[in-house]
Amino acid sequence: MKAPFWLILALLGSALALSFADDNVRIEKNVPYLGPDRQEKGDLYLPANVKPGQRFPAVVIIHGGGWVGGKKNAPREINIGTNLVLSGYVGFSIDYVLAKTNSPTWPQNLYDCKTAVRWLRKNAGRLHIDPDHIGAIGGSAGGHLATMLAVAGPDAGLDPKEPYGEYSCQIQAAVDLYGPADLMTWPPRDSTPMMPAKRSERPDLYKQATPATHADKNDPPILILHGTNDKTVPLEQSEKLAAALKKAGVVTELVIVEDGPHSFHLQPKQRDLRPLVIGFFDKYLKPTTAQTKATP
Repeated sequence: MKAPFWLILALLGSALALSFADDNVRIEKNVPYLGPDRQEKGDLYLPANVKPGQRFPAVVIIHGGGWVGGKKNAPREINIGTNLVLSGYVGFSIDYVLAKTNSPTWPQNLYDCKTAVRWLRKNAGRLHIDPDHIGAIGGSAGGHLATMLAVAGPDAGLDPKEPYGEYSCQIQAAVDLYGPADLMTWPPRDSTPMMPAKRSERPDLYKQATPATHADKNDPPILILHGTNDKTVPLEQSEKLAAALKKAGVVTELVIVEDGPHSFHLQPKQRDLRPLVIGFFDKYLKPTTAQTKATP
């Protein structure tokens, strides 16, 4: 039986992590952001040297794996977290609840991602974070969840009550890497493990988890990247998402990566995506350069 692609990446993680190491990046591992009773943790990517008064935008990094697998310290997530710090950000790569047979997770998986945003705001002082400028990035299933963070505001009824309910879940920008976007049509089969029922039985749940359902002109900017050689999530998914977001008045851009496979980080062999992704975050999470400089 062929191993799923996310598992192959995970097994290679420890070996490839060394290539992303940098003395300017400090990693705080296994942060219990969901509380002591949850096994899912987060890894913080922090600048090694911070001046007094300095503040950085933050980005939540959400791994893929079909909502059933993957982990926060896979090569893609290490690459993204390291590049974010080197570009003047704090990165927070999270694990979230994963679906198992007869153990669906929607919408708790989204709740976990929203809680990560709240946790960053709660700890903004200690971590030198600008709480008004927080973004999200994710690949595959993580791209779906990052997009949902952007479009599912308080009116969607998908904000968890606790923990840290006094803090906002809202983000100011999102990057979706080849995520499934229309759960009314994907996957082709009638179900997905994170849902408690088949699509034919509970179409309302699949519609609720489809980003276009919640899109409106007040949503933050969203950058979408998708490869032409994606054999897992069709490029059509991102094309439909981009069209729906534009129709709703959301600032969005779809970038098609020629020959790009289903899974890639910010430095795939096809092209260096760092100027594009970091440039996008810089535009929407760094409105002034003063925010990343030490105050007098």
